[in-house]
Amino acid sequence: MTAPPPMVSHVCSALLGLPARSAERLKAGSRTAVYRASVRDGRSVIVKLYAHTARRNALTEATAMRAAAAAVPVPKILGCGTTNSEGASALITADLGRSTLGAAVRSGRVPRDQALKELGGLLSRLHRVPVAKPVPRRPFVDAVSSLSRRCPGELIDRIAPAISVIANTPDSAPTVWCHGDPHLDNVIPSGSQQARHLVDFTDSAPGRRESDIAHALVMTAAHAPWERHALTAAYTLALDETLLSAWTVFVTVRSWAHATPGTERALWSVRLAELTHRTPHFFNGPLTEWSPS
Repeated sequence: MTAPPPMVSHVCSALLGLPARSAERLKAGSRTAVYRASVRDGRSVIVKLYAHTARRNALTEATAMRAAAAAVPVPKILGCGTTNSEGASALITADLGRSTLGAAVRSGRVPRDQALKELGGLLSRLHRVPVAKPVPRRPFVDAVSSLSRRCPGELIDRIAPAISVIANTPDSAPTVWCHGDPHLDNVIPSGSQQARHLVDFTDSAPGRRESDIAHALVMTAAHAPWERHALTAAYTLALDETLLSAWTVFVTVRSWAHATPGTERALWSVRLAELTHRTPHFFNGPLTEWSPS
């Protein structure tokens, strides 16, 4: 770790009453930044900074974490609040350590199918958390509009059947607390029993359970039937398989749109092509009409 950035030190002083001695940047985006910081009393904490322009912020993430804590292990919230008059915010949580379930799979310590089962089980528990009535679900049209700003129009047209299935889901379908970014590196084994903790609730919000499961399948690359079964068999709530497959198409296209051009974009192009062959009824026209690259 190195000397902490002024904002990290300020946030620790304001929310914990103790300045940071050192900090290590873990990730940074256009609207968020995450640091592992050591504070004056010797504790290691995770500090997440949100810009005032972020659609979700520290307060919405803390709300989701407090709701989730009733069903699954999550990091303890140590501090949360706004950091300036413009609305920037920060969240400080306990540091659970550097090891993730994804790292355990990559090292061979945990079999991949076992890890997928554990993720499915965690999401099954999370999706039982009641959603308070005042918490609105983001309209799906907003997600489509956001994707349209990043995607060629012909790609949006190609997945119109999948979009139609999602858009026409009855409002009576269950709304649950979705994690928003469920993958194996957002599960951290911690404590004497190595309990699996869900972390990073940045994108957590009320939504359809199928959207969260689709995100888990896509982001864990659980494409093979046995991998999909490993995750969904551990998920004990009912799933609409047609809706799940439609969401899988949508999440894959969204991942393609956000991928860096080059090797990463090519990887998502291959996955999208595979989906076209496995579920052609969710696409308009044959693959040769448009090939993402």
